[in-house]
Amino acid sequence: MAIETHETTVMEIKPKNRRIMGAGGPDDEDNRWPPWLKPLLKESFFVQCKVHADSHKSECNMYCLDCMNGALCSLCLAHHRDHRVIQIRRSSYHDVIRVNEIQKVLDISGVQTYVINSARVVFLNERPQPRPGKGVTNTCEVCERSLLDSYRFCSLGCKIVGTSMDFQKKIRSAAAAFASESEDSYSSNSGSRLHHHHHHGRHKNSRIQSFTPSTPPPTSASYRTAKRRKGIPHRAPMGGLIIEY
Repeated sequence: MAIETHETTVMEIKPKNRRIMGAGGPDDEDNRWPPWLKPLLKESFFVQCKVHADSHKSECNMYCLDCMNGALCSLCLAHHRDHRVIQIRRSSYHDVIRVNEIQKVLDISGVQTYVINSARVVFLNERPQPRPGKGVTNTCEVCERSLLDSYRFCSLGCKIVGTSMDFQKKIRSAAAAFASESEDSYSSNSGSRLHHHHHHGRHKNSRIQSFTPSTPPPTSASYRTAKRRKGIPHRAPMGGLIIEY
């Protein structure tokens, strides 16, 4: 009986050990980031505080990493003494946070930083961009926003998405599909080149024409619509006379 009890205990412990050691699964995906990060990115800032609506300092631009109970105004901080509180700022209607504040509690490597009002900041979430500018050589791996060459993401939100297991699987699947399509296209082109090479003696110009778009054959409509070139204009014999009535 003692042996059977020992075996049962071991079987119950094994699944827990696998999760702790990071074998994969939803638990590992959630544990990659601090618990306050995703709620922070979903929060709406710069709105009026519901508790201190009568005060002129009721704009909510603070967040408590320990309580995670929503955006706070400056008057709410009295209830969060000795807590980790960060301040959210704005740039062009987008939420940002100073690098010297967020890097104390979060790894922001790979996220592009910007200097705004003499302070280096990072954006919280993705910012829409209609199309990348001309000459852009590097873009965000998630939203394709233009970036400097040394960065991978434009915001903290894009880093969460871009480093997730699900997103990485989609990237690998897309890359494999693209490689397969390119290989099929290469095989098709190779077969076409071999065919032209085989008939090179009888069709000397066919290989050259394959590199340029073919010219459509002329039709009867094209002859009808073609304009004749105008001849040299000649002055009428009586064109210089002025006729008066």
